[in-house]
Amino acid sequence: MATSGTRAFSLDVATAIEEAYELAGLEARTSYDAVTARRSMNIMFADWSNRGIQMWEVTKVELTLTEGTNEYTLNSYDIDVLDAYVERTVSGIVTDYPLDRIDRNEYVGIPNKATKARSTEFWLERKKSPVIHLYPTPENSTDKLIYYVWRTIEDAAASLNDVDIPTRFMPCLVSGLAYYLCIKKNVQKLPVIQDLYERDLANALRYDEDRSNIRLVPKQEYI
Repeated sequence: MATSGTRAFSLDVATAIEEAYELAGLEARTSYDAVTARRSMNIMFADWSNRGIQMWEVTKVELTLTEGTNEYTLNSYDIDVLDAYVERTVSGIVTDYPLDRIDRNEYVGIPNKATKARSTEFWLERKKSPVIHLYPTPENSTDKLIYYVWRTIEDAAASLNDVDIPTRFMPCLVSGLAYYLCIKKNVQKLPVIQDLYERDLANALRYDEDRSNIRLVPKQEYI
């Protein structure tokens, strides 16, 4: 028998909830059962963000800088800036200048933050809507700030929505939601479902990472 030839299997929110209820040994009977399950799913996504970076939620952003402005507010759903650089175009030649990340103490210790030049460092202030602080302050309005930002998983807002995850995370989506449902409605099955969930999530997270080689070079100093 021929194979399907497709690789498009996905789960919408309603189907994921149905599967999770079955795994938890429960049955969704009312509209409120679906509401509470969607709420649990969104809480679970927030917990996933505390466990590590979801690579599919890393996005490249381009922002044209403004001369004399060294603070830029990001979106409330932006969790962290992973890498950043300044892109400068001179006579049609584009050059990228990586930015070093510094912490709050280092940024506070800069005597004159209004000094204008090409930015070389940034500090990310982790507010509800994060703010990126550049130093030195941009010296023109033509340079671009290019950064890779890690964002939260999109909400499970409606039953007909597809879930914002790749296929490899479907097992932990279902077992994780079943775990949350067992906490609420079927604690007898909780130990089994919890073990299954943690195993499924660990398997998914283990392969959701940058798999490039790392080369370490020792630094030698002569006194």
